[in-house]
Amino acid sequence: MTKVAIFAFRGDPMCFIHVLLNAKDMHDKGMEVKVVIEGESVKLLKKLEDESNPLYMEVKDKGLFHSICRACSAKLGVLEYNEKIGIPVQGDMNGHVSMADFTLGGYEVITL
Repeated sequence: MTKVAIFAFRGDPMCFIHVLLNAKDMHDKGMEVKVVIEGESVKLLKKLEDESNPLYMEVKDKGLFHSICRACSAKLGVLEYNEKIGIPVQGDMNGHVSMADFTLGGYEVITL
């Protein structure tokens, strides 16, 4: 089975929607997909949660989100909120999520 980890970094909502579209498409086609929310993208979650964005909610309900970056959430002032939305907040690599762990686990890493 193909395994893909998509690391979302950009705070651009349109770019993040493409992360969600691709994660859903890969999952629907039988691939194992994990989305990691890093960088400025950690600030997008409140808006998506507040508006119950259908695509975001579908990806969340399917369990495709692996984690939210602890360090970026703290730096950008959204840590407390992000800890409450049901997606794990992690940071085993100096507060960030390790790409190496995914690579060692057989995942192809994509950054957007």
